[in-house]
Amino acid sequence: MKNKIIALGFALCVPLLANAHGPSPQKVVKEVTFKADASKVWAVVKDFGGLNKWHPSVASTKLENRKDTESDATLAHRIVGLKDGGIIVEKLREINEEEMKLDFKMVETSLAVSNYRALMQVKKGPNAGESTLVWTARFYNKANSMEAAPGEDNPAANAAINQYYDAAIVGLKKAVE
Repeated sequence: MKNKIIALGFALCVPLLANAHGPSPQKVVKEVTFKADASKVWAVVKDFGGLNKWHPSVASTKLENRKDTESDATLAHRIVGLKDGGIIVEKLREINEEEMKLDFKMVETSLAVSNYRALMQVKKGPNAGESTLVWTARFYNKANSMEAAPGEDNPAANAAINQYYDAAIVGLKKAVE
């Protein structure tokens, strides 16, 4: 009898374990070739405070040095004012000049995402005078939940990042080509 009660208790808990994991991580990768040397594209991309100069959805960018809660270091943060009234606050984790790589993370956003981290890397392009930008984002939905409400779910998170990146690519092309 005791074994039956234990087995029944275990059987009742198994469905709960299936839902015990968190939301699915999301990923967006954009790879774009520009008709401009890598050094020219890198000069624009690495200007962490200059996003408003080329991103058509960005109204303003302000840089501030802030204490990072994860590392306890002081890091550059950009406060991005979006034209739709939203905001994004991102911390600069690393600029790697040799690899032409920028690593940053959102710490606050009005976009439908959470736990967003991005890498932007500029490389030589397939032909002379060209460059390729690889922009990778990893993030979760805004609710950071498997059962997020519409607008805070995975489709909304992916749509927000894809729209933001697609607009950025158009603006970057205008700035460098």
